[in-house]
Amino acid sequence: MSRRLPPLPAVRAFEAAARHGGFQRAGEELHVSAGAVAHQVKQLEVWLGVELFRRLARGVALSPAGQRYAEAIRPLLNGLADVSEALQHQGDERVVTVTSVPSLVTNWLMPRLGRLREQHPEIDMRILSSIQTVDFQRDGVDVAIRLGTGPYPGLKSEVLMEERFSAVCSPAFRAAAPDIMQPADLLHHPLLRDEAEARIPGEITWTSWLQACGVRYSNATGPSFSHTYLTLEAAAAGQGIAIAAEPFIASYLRSGRLVRLLPERVLGPYRFHLLRSPAADARPLVQAFCEWIKQEVHSEQEQDSSPASR
Repeated sequence: MSRRLPPLPAVRAFEAAARHGGFQRAGEELHVSAGAVAHQVKQLEVWLGVELFRRLARGVALSPAGQRYAEAIRPLLNGLADVSEALQHQGDERVVTVTSVPSLVTNWLMPRLGRLREQHPEIDMRILSSIQTVDFQRDGVDVAIRLGTGPYPGLKSEVLMEERFSAVCSPAFRAAAPDIMQPADLLHHPLLRDEAEARIPGEITWTSWLQACGVRYSNATGPSFSHTYLTLEAAAAGQGIAIAAEPFIASYLRSGRLVRLLPERVLGPYRFHLLRSPAADARPLVQAFCEWIKQEVHSEQEQDSSPASR
């Protein structure tokens, strides 16, 4: 015997409104207007025959019945999302979708994909590069490498690597600047500014890097660039000195396009986290990719700490 179900779009709208405590933020999550959410919630109330939200002079508040209903349907919707996500991967089990910021994808992950193919030819990689935070379910993402402090509710999270900022320049620039012996000497040379780093609260900039090295600096002049990879390309072209975290400069150092000017490395406030949804984490190929990337980080850290690399 079939059973009547409530209108599912209305249920989804109600759950989002209950979680956010109002219609405006629920609409932003669902990419519809607050009025559309309110209409869906009203439709559900009519279907159920109960008031789910109390309409107040300023906003709305869950009624007791609405609170009970929200608590009951939330695990059901989460379970439906997990099952649907798992089914989406049927037929493309070989594909592992990974996302991170453009600089990390370009300068750290891409140069290593050849080794991944050698070790795991069964994996077909799909790489997404974005500075915006992705929605795992909506964007079909299995793994994300995000810079932050955590926590990341609902996701499996592991610290992948730290940020340690070094001052770098091209070999030709280094050869032409034999006077650079300590951090204070950098003030006499063009310092390339990274606007992407400056937009992240508390992130390492030239001011904080030099202050960590005992040098007072507040003059924020000089060339600036909108993305880290542009700043590093300018440094590689001999335009001046850049600071960047180890993952972003790794391929430049290996190729010889950039060299470290000084031994000082300043620890940043954030760490790179390896994130995946519970459904993705259950997939063997996602697990294989995560183990591979953790081993890549471990091998690089061992190499970086060897006497020959100092």
